[in-house]
Amino acid sequence: MDLSSHNCLVDTEWLECNLKIDSLRIVESTSLLPNYFEEDEADKTKKESGRSMWDEDHITGSIFIDILTELSDDKDGRFMYGMPSAKQFSSVMSQKGISNANGLVIYDRTTNMWAARLWWMLRAFGFENSVVLDGGYSKWVAEDRPTDNLIVKHPTAKFNAIPQPKLIAEREQVIQATTKDTTCIINALDPNEFEGKPPHRYGRGGRIPTSQNVPFTETVDLETQLYSNDDQSSKIFGDVGVETADEIICYCGGGIAACSTALLLTKLGHKKVSVYDGSMTEWCADPDLPLETGKI
Repeated sequence: MDLSSHNCLVDTEWLECNLKIDSLRIVESTSLLPNYFEEDEADKTKKESGRSMWDEDHITGSIFIDILTELSDDKDGRFMYGMPSAKQFSSVMSQKGISNANGLVIYDRTTNMWAARLWWMLRAFGFENSVVLDGGYSKWVAEDRPTDNLIVKHPTAKFNAIPQPKLIAEREQVIQATTKDTTCIINALDPNEFEGKPPHRYGRGGRIPTSQNVPFTETVDLETQLYSNDDQSSKIFGDVGVETADEIICYCGGGIAACSTALLLTKLGHKKVSVYDGSMTEWCADPDLPLETGKI
């Protein structure tokens, strides 16, 4: 099933009409950061799988892929999540019954960033026939569309991961980008984190030098779970200079919210977009790497 005409997103009506397409795989990828906005400086951000929520009820016909336990490599604690190896990614996709011939619709239950994370990972391993469900589970259940708690098991398939290294920015690349006027570095965290206000969830407060702030809360409606439309997105990203940039690097705390930013930029037609996978988790862990604080 070719999903290329949908340009990164599909709506709930389309998905309900296509639930029974044999070659379509519907994937939930919800994870949780339950104490992210409540913690103080002494606490660490908790990471939880969303599997138990999927077990209770989910979009009919969907399967669950756990980003936290199945598709993360924290690089011995240096990363918050971290891209897995191509071998690991291929193994998980194959076990879930996903081949390179399938089409994927991905959703989550919060702000689409977990769905966008899996969507970006797929792209980073050479698979572009996937889309994110705009509005996610929030819109789906609000419209009383079909859900159940049945477990679907697809036959084991063969997924071949072909790494696309230009989609994942490494630390050295980001360091060099801070000295280039032609690179736009976008921070997807909330404004207080961007300015370096406590709590300092990543050990040190602040932002990567020269970066601009486009909070993920400005590009998705937290109630409806709908992304901003193209006109809104163009205005939001245009205000931070993406139109004149030769390259765009997106980052956040652990490389998750940044994937939503990367999705919207890709949807707008920007070609040279990457996600800094280590993000603030890796950057702040090195005291020799500089941080900026305060308003721009």
